[in-house]
Amino acid sequence: MRGMNVMEIALSALIGIGLAAACGFRVFVPFLVVSIAAMSGHLELAPGFEWMGTYYALVAFAAATLLEVAAYYVPWLDNFLDTIATPVAVAAGAVITASVIGDMSPFLRWTLAVIAGGGTAAAVQAATVALRGTSAVTTGGVANPVVSTGELGGSAVVATLAVVLPIVAVALVIIMGAFLVRLRRWSRRSS
Repeated sequence: MRGMNVMEIALSALIGIGLAAACGFRVFVPFLVVSIAAMSGHLELAPGFEWMGTYYALVAFAAATLLEVAAYYVPWLDNFLDTIATPVAVAAGAVITASVIGDMSPFLRWTLAVIAGGGTAAAVQAATVALRGTSAVTTGGVANPVVSTGELGGSAVVATLAVVLPIVAVALVIIMGAFLVRLRRWSRRSS
C-alpha cells in the first residue's frame, strides 16, 4: 500500500462499494456518474482508469445509459435483460470499484474489487431480479415500469451519494437491502 493510508483505502472502498451497489440497479448509470465526477474534478480515478474521465467515455456511457434505461421499459425485454444483467453487473461492480481504489498493489486492488464490488453488485442485482419477478407474477408485468423507475432512481441516487457522501451511500444500500429482504419475505407469505 505504497502511498495510501488506511483512511484513504477505507474511503476508496466505500466509494467503490456504493458505486458497485448502483451497478446492481443499472449497469451504466454509475459509470456515467463516475465519468462526470472525474471530468469535473470531484473524483480521482486509479491509475489505468483515467480513460473513464474523458469526453469519449462520457459520450459512450451516456449512450449506453440511455439505451439501458429505455430497454427496461419494454415489457418482455426487461425480464430478458435481467437474465444477462446479473453477470454483467458483477463484472461492472468489480471494475468500477477497482477504478476508484488508488495507489495499492494490483493484487490487493482487484481482490477487494472482486469481493466487495462484485459481491455488492451481485447482491443488489439478485434483489432487483427477485423484485421484478415478483412484480411480473403478481401484476402480470403491469407494475414493472414502476420497478424500472425505482431501479433507475436507486442507481442514480446511490451512485451520486457514493461520490459525494460515500458513508451515507453505503448506509442507504444496507437500509434498502434490509427493506428488499423484508419485502421479499412478505411477498412469499402472501402468495
